[in-house]
Amino acid sequence: MTMDPIDPQGDLVAVRGNQIAAVTGPERLSEFKGASTTLIDCGGHSVLPGFIDAHCHIHALAERLITIGVGPRSSVRSIRDIQAALRQAAQRHAPGSWLRAHGYDEFFLEEKRHPTREDLDAAAPLHPVTLTHRSGHARVLNTLALRHVGISIETPDPEGALIDRHHETGEPTGLLFDMGSFLAKRTPRLDDTHVEAGMRLANREFLSLGITSIQDPSPGNGRSQWQRFRRWKETGILHPRIAMMLGWEDFLAFSVDDFSNPVGEEQLRLAGVKVLIGEASGRLHPAPAALNDIVRAIHQAGWQVALHAIEEPTIEAACRAIEQALETFPRPDHRHRIEHCSVCPPALRRRLAALGTLVVTQPSFLYYNGERYLKTLPAEHLANLYPIAALLSAGITVAAGSDSPVAPLNPFKAISGAVSRRAETGAPVAPEQGIALDAALRMYTASAARATFEEGSKGTITPGKRADLIVLDRDVTRVPQDDLGDVEVEMTILDGRIVWDT
Repeated sequence: MTMDPIDPQGDLVAVRGNQIAAVTGPERLSEFKGASTTLIDCGGHSVLPGFIDAHCHIHALAERLITIGVGPRSSVRSIRDIQAALRQAAQRHAPGSWLRAHGYDEFFLEEKRHPTREDLDAAAPLHPVTLTHRSGHARVLNTLALRHVGISIETPDPEGALIDRHHETGEPTGLLFDMGSFLAKRTPRLDDTHVEAGMRLANREFLSLGITSIQDPSPGNGRSQWQRFRRWKETGILHPRIAMMLGWEDFLAFSVDDFSNPVGEEQLRLAGVKVLIGEASGRLHPAPAALNDIVRAIHQAGWQVALHAIEEPTIEAACRAIEQALETFPRPDHRHRIEHCSVCPPALRRRLAALGTLVVTQPSFLYYNGERYLKTLPAEHLANLYPIAALLSAGITVAAGSDSPVAPLNPFKAISGAVSRRAETGAPVAPEQGIALDAALRMYTASAARATFEEGSKGTITPGKRADLIVLDRDVTRVPQDDLGDVEVEMTILDGRIVWDT
C-alpha cells in the first residue's frame, strides 16, 4: 500500500541503497535481483511507508521511561497506590534526592481527585517529589519540592498558569496547572546518562512500532535539546529521522551557529516554531494581541508555526492570529499547523480550510480516553470531538501523532480510533466521524510528511523516495475495524536497512 494516489498498490518493492528504485509486479523481479540482492518474501502481508509520528515529545518520553510510572495502564488504581510506589522509590534513593513520577489520571483513580502535597508528604517526606499528570499540563509537588522551587502562599500565579490553593487558608495544595516552563527552570535536570538510557528504550519502541520519522513540537525545545538529538544521532542511539520545532523564546534567540548539523537534514532538521495557547487561568494566554504579534513575527520570518489549540476559544484565537499574519504578509503554502484541534465545530473548520492550515491531531485519544470523554464532555462537544471526517471533507490536510508520553506511541491504536471511533472499552465515541482505513493510514504517512514539507522525500512508497518501509504481521485490508488496534509491525526498514525484525 504505497499511499501514493497515482500508483496506490504494488506486489514488489525494489530498494537500491537508501532509496526506492521501483514499485511493480513480481514479473520484473529478475530485473532487480543480483548476486548481492536481499530478497524478502512478505507472505502476503501488508507493506507500508514507515510511520511518521507528527506530534511526539521525545525528551519527555525518554525521561518517563526511566521514572516512576503511576498511570492507568499500570497497577495504580488509587492515591494509596501512588503513595506505595513513592514509598518504594524513597527506600532506593537517598533523602533529599528528587523523586519523579508520572502518568496519573484522577478520572481513573478511586478517589476521583488529584493528589495533594499532603498525600505526597505522607509517602516521601524526606524527598522532593514531583508527580506529573497524564496530560503533562498538571503537576503535583510535595512540601519539599514546593519549597525548593519557591512556591508559597505568597507566590502569585505565573502568567497563563494556576497554583491551586486551599479555600480556607490560601496555602498551595501542591497542584499546579501549566507550570512546566516555570518548574523546568527550578528543578534539577535528570543526569544525561539516565536520559540516554531512556532514549535507548524509546528508540527500541519506535522501531518496533514502525515509526521511522518523528516530529517533536515541544515548546521548551532549543539549543540544548538539539545538541542531545545530534549526539544521539551521531552515536546511533536514536534511529528515526527527527524534525524538531523550536519554542518561542528559543526562536527569538535563534542563531544558526547554535544548530550545526553534521548528521544531515535528512536525519535531523528544524521544522517550525511551537506556540502554546492555554486557558488554565481562565483567560487566553498569550493574550490575543500578544498571540497575534507572535504568529506574525514567526510568519514574517518565513517559518512555520504550530499552535497548540484544544477547544473552541483557543482554536478561534489561532485562526485570528493566522488570518492577521496572512493579511499583513501574504504567503502561499505556509502550512501553519493547529496541534490537537480537539473540539472543532463547523464554523471553525471552515475558517481553518480557508486559511490553508493543517491539523495535527491525536486519534489515539479516542481509544485511550474515550470513556472519560463520554462521561465528562457535554453533548455539543462530543458531536465535534476530533471531527476527523469533517476536517477531511472540508479539504484540510490532517496528520496524526501520539502526543507521547501523554498517550502510548502505538500508531495502530490511533488508526483504530480514527476508523472505528471506539474507546478501549468498546463504547462508540462520535462514530459518525469515523474514516476509511486508507485515510487513517495516510495521516501517519503521506499527510504527516506534508506537515513538515517533506512529502518529496518520504511518506509514500514511490521511486526516488527514501526507503523507509514497514511490513505488518497480516494483510491490514482484511482486518475487521474492531481488531485494527491489534495489528503489529513485523519488520522495520529505515534508509534501506532492516532495523527491526521480529
